[in-house]
Amino acid sequence: MTSASPDTEPLIDARGVHAWYGSSHILHGVDFRLARGETLGLLGRNGMGKSTLIRTLLGHVRQREGSIRVRGRDCSRAQPYEVAKLGIAYVPEGRGIFPNLTVKENLVMAARPGVAGQRDWTFDRIMATFPRLAERLGHLGAQLSGGEQQMLSIGRALMTNPDAIILDEATEGLAPLIVAEIWRVIGEIRASGLATLVVDRNYRTVMANSDRLMVLEKGRVVLEGPAAELEQRPAELGRFLGV
Repeated sequence: MTSASPDTEPLIDARGVHAWYGSSHILHGVDFRLARGETLGLLGRNGMGKSTLIRTLLGHVRQREGSIRVRGRDCSRAQPYEVAKLGIAYVPEGRGIFPNLTVKENLVMAARPGVAGQRDWTFDRIMATFPRLAERLGHLGAQLSGGEQQMLSIGRALMTNPDAIILDEATEGLAPLIVAEIWRVIGEIRASGLATLVVDRNYRTVMANSDRLMVLEKGRVVLEGPAAELEQRPAELGRFLGV
């Protein structure tokens, strides 16, 4: 039996994933796949397991069962730093920037070549992608607005030259103009060929910017398929997303 080549196997391939927070059973046998270069929108109402799934795939949730493979490597019991070293970047809800470092320091401290040695996302490219950050290089993270902190968090993740970037609620609580700017950047990331996993409350925008959608309901996958196909099933989307 031959295994998939590195170019055709999914970046992330998880089967039968269960997760718990203490005695609360959150994920119930989730199958998840993120292919190279694809954009996947992860949808569901609040509390349905989206962030828990992300955190489980990345190794942050310790009470977990099932198979999780990243780049073909068994990461079912991996630590978060081990998953990150395999080229998976994470922009968490809440941003997680270093408030006492400057914008430039936040970016430079994360800079490294990718798994294959690629250096596509240079400091100069980040400056061109986020002109607002270029104007604030000497500002501390704590001095930035919420939108600027989000841009910094995304820019810092890109400085690791990942093969996939996971964006958890990237536009949460931001003003409409900043939301539009974040989606512009996500479009650039998508066009660059990075695999992208997006969680956002605006399901219509997610659908318009994704190749494939996955909908969670109480820790189970209830809808999955090409975004263009699910767009033609508004009654089902409405049932699970409450719209």
